[in-house]
Amino acid sequence: MTILKKNLGSRHQQLKDTIAAERFAKFTEIVNSGLPTVALILLVFAAACSLLLSLQTDRNVFGYRPVHQIISIIIFVAVLSFAAAVYIYRYNYRLVKSPLRAVAAAGLFLILLAITKFSTFFPGSMYIAVAAAVTCSIILTIAHSQRFAIVMGMFYAMLACLAAGLETDFGLFLTMTAGVVSSSFLLREIRTRIKILQVGVLTAAVVFLISLSTDLFESGFTRRIFFDAGMTATAVVCVGVVIQAFLPIIERVFRIATSMTLLDYSDANQPLLKKLAMDAPGTYSHSLLIGSVAEAAAESIGANGLLARVGAYYHDIGKIGKPRYFVENQMGTASRHDQLSPMMSQLIIVGHVRDGMELAEEYGLPAVIRQFIETHHGTTLIEYFYEEARKKANGTGTLPPESEFRYPGPRPQTKEAAIVMLADSVEGAVRSLTEITPTKIETTVHNMAMKRLQDSQFDECELTLKELSRVEEAVSKSFTAHYHGRVAYPSASAGKPQHQQQHQQYTAENETENA
Repeated sequence: MTILKKNLGSRHQQLKDTIAAERFAKFTEIVNSGLPTVALILLVFAAACSLLLSLQTDRNVFGYRPVHQIISIIIFVAVLSFAAAVYIYRYNYRLVKSPLRAVAAAGLFLILLAITKFSTFFPGSMYIAVAAAVTCSIILTIAHSQRFAIVMGMFYAMLACLAAGLETDFGLFLTMTAGVVSSSFLLREIRTRIKILQVGVLTAAVVFLISLSTDLFESGFTRRIFFDAGMTATAVVCVGVVIQAFLPIIERVFRIATSMTLLDYSDANQPLLKKLAMDAPGTYSHSLLIGSVAEAAAESIGANGLLARVGAYYHDIGKIGKPRYFVENQMGTASRHDQLSPMMSQLIIVGHVRDGMELAEEYGLPAVIRQFIETHHGTTLIEYFYEEARKKANGTGTLPPESEFRYPGPRPQTKEAAIVMLADSVEGAVRSLTEITPTKIETTVHNMAMKRLQDSQFDECELTLKELSRVEEAVSKSFTAHYHGRVAYPSASAGKPQHQQQHQQYTAENETENA
């Protein structure tokens, strides 16, 4: 009986230890996910926003609103902030993983709300309120996406009505909403320097019509409604000019690169690409091929094809320092790794990622391009040198740990980075085939994709299995097109008598020996 009690007690203690370990692991996972940091940012934002909106500002009065209005504002801001947090958690989780971008978004809201709030000291505050709402939607579209900008722009419009002191003015809210939706829809990507100005002008036209219609409904035909609508539209046009001027700062704050910036970095005259072409021509050609393949694959799933292409151009710049240690730059010469141990070779191969990040820092590459340098191998295993190390260690009985022959990571964080990783690994595998056919290319692409998937390389980039299947198909088509078969040209001796062919062969052999 005593032994039974002891056994039950030990099992109970093991169960408690297991539950405690699981809870601790879950707690650690939550802490590392960034959720507590974002929750703290949300609380600070809600408190600052409530404090700002509780101020009563106009040309005659400055102070706090009555207590019942302050309580109402706190409840309203809390509910709206919670709704925004749920939306971000469900549909834009990357913002949770990046607290700096969350701080930038919250700061943008507070700055624009403060501008709207203190503009009430001056005439024409309504025009500034609409312009601030359009500014919010344009910046969020540039930094995130159209859908995110529309939803968060609507949240901002609700808060801005309180900030403007016109919380019961439905016409103002409707005008703001029209500006938010139209500017977000019109601004898909910025490939030309005049794009934002065009969006500003078209959004101003929409705002003019909505403002005119709401004022007409309330006041009837007066000169004032045309003046107010015209001033609101003018303020929106000015927003386009201001954002165009501050675009580099917006890119730096939100750690993004617009399509216009990416096109600049895709120019072959960029100093880093010129250096790559001169010092490592094989790697340069490889990067151009990966760029075209990655762009097609990214566009097949609706991802940013231009970003994938430009990222692929720079993903291997770390090979500039030691180009001859990589097979594409050896030009038929003996491999330098023949004279090195597998561990030393592994250090050189892994080092090109670190060297690439240092070059990216030196040349000031944007963060969105640097991610491709850092993640294009993820935490994959350097299989060739690992197998070589195992062969050498077979006699000693101490096999090398696999972890020592893996890249340090991180794994790809975006779909575009994952596509470049897959295209990069497939290119090497296809190039090593003895006979390249469409069927073999498709098999190689699928096997490599499954290998990366089972190795957990795609766990952090939100790439679904359906999207991975489409990427496989696009990558297979691109490599099949690149390694297409060619018609064999007839030799110069074709059709000649046999004795003439033998004489031509004898002459060629003599010339070769003399040379």
